[in-house]
Amino acid sequence: MDALKKARSLTCWSGPVDPQPLIGGITNTNFVVADGGEKYVVRIGDDIPQHGIMRFGELAASRAAFAAGISPQVVHHQPGALVIRFIEGITYGPEDVRQNLDPIVDLIRRVHKDLPHFYRGPALMFWVFHVLRDYRHTLDAGGSRLISELEDLAAKATVLEEAVGPVQLVFGHNDLLAANFIDDGTRIWLIDWEHAGLSSPLFDLANLASNNELTDGQEEWMLETYFGYPADDRLRHRYRAMKCASLLREAMWSMVSTSSPRNCRARAKQAAASA
Repeated sequence: MDALKKARSLTCWSGPVDPQPLIGGITNTNFVVADGGEKYVVRIGDDIPQHGIMRFGELAASRAAFAAGISPQVVHHQPGALVIRFIEGITYGPEDVRQNLDPIVDLIRRVHKDLPHFYRGPALMFWVFHVLRDYRHTLDAGGSRLISELEDLAAKATVLEEAVGPVQLVFGHNDLLAANFIDDGTRIWLIDWEHAGLSSPLFDLANLASNNELTDGQEEWMLETYFGYPADDRLRHRYRAMKCASLLREAMWSMVSTSSPRNCRARAKQAAASA
């Protein structure tokens, strides 16, 4: 069944609906649906094991995020489909993120500290260095044309993992793209929980910075604000290692996901240079 037909046929609708495509969504297909005087976002997508995406985890995290006051309400789910209340607001770009760092860092802290108290059921683990190793296995098994690029990336990932060292476990979002923040004029919402899982707070902070081009000064402020004390050289070293790992993940995600070797090599070179 194609995504549009599936969105139309969900059992939660009060009558016939006309799903409208929603821009965005790389690992799922999204629609806006009006029904019964309200609007909803429908996310259509199955598990994607090669990217660590398991929809039971997305559902559990989405429900917990709503209970914690972080994300809109899940109103329906069935295999391959998630229906969430639509939020009227501005979807952020990187510049919006940079201009609203204070409430965003507070929101990330709430994800890490508050959301776990509402989470029910088995929780996934998101460890970026496992993701990198698994991507390498996927590319190797698939006979990728980019396999020659991987030895250097794998070696750098090992060095970075050692640099990060022991971590504090929190429940992380792990995909802090600007488009996952929605401002309704009163508050900022965080959406899209398909990569959510137990992780290090350093990954969400580093991922936010790398995805939204934070300046060095903004990164220093972010670390001090999140942890509540001035960053020392050890924290900066661990954070920078995690930021490089975040960039490596983006590069290898592209290798697994795209048929454009040129784009993949550009991402890989950027990540390797940062490491």
